[in-house]
Amino acid sequence: MVRVLLVDDHNVVRAGLRALLESMGRVDVVGEASSGEEAVDKARMLEPDIVIMDLAMPGMDGVEATRRITGLGIDTKVLVLTIHDEDEFLIPALDAGAEGFLNKSVADTDLLGALEALVHGHSYLPRRAAALLARRKTGGTASGDPGPDMLSSRERAAVGLYARGFSTREMAREMALSPKTVEGYIGRAKTKLGLHTRREIVRFALEAGLLRAEGEQ
Repeated sequence: MVRVLLVDDHNVVRAGLRALLESMGRVDVVGEASSGEEAVDKARMLEPDIVIMDLAMPGMDGVEATRRITGLGIDTKVLVLTIHDEDEFLIPALDAGAEGFLNKSVADTDLLGALEALVHGHSYLPRRAAALLARRKTGGTASGDPGPDMLSSRERAAVGLYARGFSTREMAREMALSPKTVEGYIGRAKTKLGLHTRREIVRFALEAGLLRAEGEQ
């Protein structure tokens, strides 16, 4: 069972989400929160597998609540579930530590897949979110930052898999290489790009068009 904490300031929305999640049979809603502050407190107390986070809330908003939850040092991931446009809020949410982003309009069909992706260590982004970011960037990242042209084809492939949440062993199997060789590609890519964390790699891969959207072949 996936243990979930629901965060939304609207009681009706939380009730609807709870009913949807419980109908799936593989999700246990262990708590609810109606504000960012309450979300942080309950995440600390309950340590759920996933927090389903709304963005627009009075007081502490969802981005700040996400930042604080991911800074608690617990093994909890945040899935942003919002009505807001991806192109405006995706990067702030990722910067705050969210590992998934989903629009409420498709929650009934895509929510379970998003939860399963996060549980298995992968990021989750809808097709439109990834496509929007990919179209913005043709060869480099924002503000003149290093772009994918600095990387070899093997390094770009490794970065794409790493950004999707693959483990070293999974990457090695996907690329038909040894784990040590894959680690070398990731290490060199990080050095070239001046990046350090998986979160930074995810953002780079999105902006550079290296991260496939869900459902793309």
